[in-house]
Amino acid sequence: MTQVNFTSEHNSLAAARQFDQADELAGFRAEFTFPKNSEGEPLLYFAGHSLGLMPNGAREMLNAECDAWGKYAVKGHFEADHPWARSHTFVADSLARIAGAKPGEVVAMNTLTVNLHLMLVSFYRPTRNRYKILIEKNAFPSDQYAVDSQARFHGFDPGDAIVELQPEPGRLAMTDQDVLEQIEAVGDELALVMLGNCNYLSGQCFDMRAITELGHRMGAMVGFNLAHGAGNILLDLHDDNADFAVWCCYKFLNAGPGGIAAAFVHERHHGRGDIPRFEGWWGTKEQDRFKMRRRIDPIPTAEAWAMSNPPIFQMSALRPSLELFDAATMPRLREKSVKLTSYLEWLLKENAGDFVEVMTPPHSPEKQTRGCTLSLRFRKDPRGMLQVLSEKGAVTDFREPDIIRLAPIPLYNSFEDVYRFSEIVAGFCDSV
Repeated sequence: MTQVNFTSEHNSLAAARQFDQADELAGFRAEFTFPKNSEGEPLLYFAGHSLGLMPNGAREMLNAECDAWGKYAVKGHFEADHPWARSHTFVADSLARIAGAKPGEVVAMNTLTVNLHLMLVSFYRPTRNRYKILIEKNAFPSDQYAVDSQARFHGFDPGDAIVELQPEPGRLAMTDQDVLEQIEAVGDELALVMLGNCNYLSGQCFDMRAITELGHRMGAMVGFNLAHGAGNILLDLHDDNADFAVWCCYKFLNAGPGGIAAAFVHERHHGRGDIPRFEGWWGTKEQDRFKMRRRIDPIPTAEAWAMSNPPIFQMSALRPSLELFDAATMPRLREKSVKLTSYLEWLLKENAGDFVEVMTPPHSPEKQTRGCTLSLRFRKDPRGMLQVLSEKGAVTDFREPDIIRLAPIPLYNSFEDVYRFSEIVAGFCDSV
């Protein structure tokens, strides 16, 4: 991991602009459409962890699909420039590269929580004595609802079956050792480890390989929700040996509101007849799909978990962003991300001091401890801070009771953006 150091000479707008001039990825900013204020100036957009900006190419791609619909109608499934019957395959390789997966281990389909339930059908197989699911205490609510409902579906009380990782009082994040110790503490009752990586609230990045190794040693399955990981951190799902993973694509992957989601299933589970799976016609082999046979002939890849024909407009809206990811590459994006977020953190400490507490773990040069998101706790009037940020054109979000989250996205945010954000915070700090 990159080691980042800043000095007092970097605490200026001129220094931020020098960073931008030296940034080999700076040109990607022009590939996105920024919302603007009433004067027509781009907002300081730091909410890519909730909804990524629109790639300029998305409009053209969507219009092309509308044109194909008008030109070909039903024949567009096979005769369009990007035949609809194979639209999910046009994004699969790019998603696999982002996820650190082999071709065939990733499929774009459905939405995130739907995919999570489909994975739990296959990989949460509780017994009378081994039935517990381990998640974070501050897991995203939809994850909590999903695992609670799965426990009830199998006849267990979620109050007993769901075990939550507990950070120290007053903290959002945990140490790696805390996580591993809590996995061991559940012991032989552990059926599944299912963590959000990165955690949506703290921004903490977990040691996926160590967690997977220990979970498997304990006899459990291990999966991850990568809603805040895919397109944000370096992933190595295949070599980390995770059983499954799910993620949405409308955050860091810029697929647009309600965009398509994706799932990873490790190749060792492909073609196994002893794994239960809900099935639909898009999971049958492509050459047989339109023969309308009574019995499914499952595709021997993660596509076996696909159920329905893909939503064409969602697939096409994702493609322009993935083309940008392929051009930028995740290693280069991650290197910039570390510097960009570290610069933001340093500026806040320099210019706002104790007024701002960074709840996200610090960057480590040895391993990934966080993504690009910072969760901030303000010593006084966090809602007032949020209002001032909005009035000054900075887009962030708020999580009860007092957390403001923001994400400098390396594909489109600049060092100047980060510096201007710190100026707003410093001005509010001086005024209260």
